[in-house]
Amino acid sequence: MLTDRFGRKMNYLRIAVTDRCNLRCVYCMPEEGIELKRHKDMLSYEEIIKICETAITLGIEKIRLTGGEPLVRKDICLLVNGISSIPGIKDLAMTTNGIYLEDFAADLKISGLRRVNVSLDSLNPDRYAKITRGGDLSKVLAGIDRAIKVGLTPVKINIVLSRSDREEFNEDEIEDFKRFSNKSGVKLQFIRQMSLRSCKTAFDEGSSNICSRPPDCGSCNRIRLTADGKFKPCLFSDTEIDVREFGAARAMLMAVESKPEAGQTCYKREMVQIGG
Repeated sequence: MLTDRFGRKMNYLRIAVTDRCNLRCVYCMPEEGIELKRHKDMLSYEEIIKICETAITLGIEKIRLTGGEPLVRKDICLLVNGISSIPGIKDLAMTTNGIYLEDFAADLKISGLRRVNVSLDSLNPDRYAKITRGGDLSKVLAGIDRAIKVGLTPVKINIVLSRSDREEFNEDEIEDFKRFSNKSGVKLQFIRQMSLRSCKTAFDEGSSNICSRPPDCGSCNRIRLTADGKFKPCLFSDTEIDVREFGAARAMLMAVESKPEAGQTCYKREMVQIGG
C-alpha cells in the first residue's frame, strides 16, 4: 500500500487522458481555450496501460479517467479495455461532460468501464448553454439515460454551484436537480467552486482557474497523472514528476513522498489540463 508522510493511504489514481474538450465551461477553461500540448508529448495508450499496471502493483485500486473530455480522444474504448483487463483493479470509472455519452455508453460498458460521473450544472437549456459556452443539454440528458440503460451505474451528476450574484448562477435549481434524481435514479454531488490559485472558495475569481471540489486534505487518497505524463501529488500544488524521466514506479513513489499535508496553490495548469 502506498502511504504518504502523513499516514494517508493512496489507492486512487486519476488520469487525464487528454487536455482537449468540446465545451468551454466558464469555471474550467478560458473562453479562448488553452494552448494544447503537442501530440508527441501526450502519453500513448500503451504508456498509460503500463503505468496503470505498475500503479496497481504498488497499491492503487481505483482509477478514474478524466480530461479535458475523455470521450474526444480517439479509440478511448481501447484504453478502457486495456486498463479494465489488468489483474487487481477494483474500480474503473470516468468523468465526462456527457455530450458524446449516448454514442459511447454501450461500448464503454462492454470494454470494462464500471460507472460514470457526468458534469451537469443546469437543467435549463439556455443556462446550460451559457455555462458551457454552447453545449446542448438534450445530448447530455440522452447520454445519462443511455448510461443508466447499459448499466454504467451508479451514474453520478457533478453540479458545480454558482451563487445568484454570478451571471451563470444555478443555486436556484437545487430542488429541480433533486426531482431529477428521484425520477431518474442518478446520484447528485453538489460541488462548491475553489480557486487553484488560492485553495479557497472562489466565487469572485477568474473563470479559468477554478477547481470544482473543496479539498478534504486530511483524508485525501489520490494522486493525479496529466495527459503529458506528469504525476501531480496534489491538485493545489505545482509539484510535478515526469513519468518518462523517472519511470512509472519511481515517479509514483516520488509523488506520494512529496504530497503536502494540505494544498496551497497551482499556477502551472488550468483545471482542464488536470482533470479535477
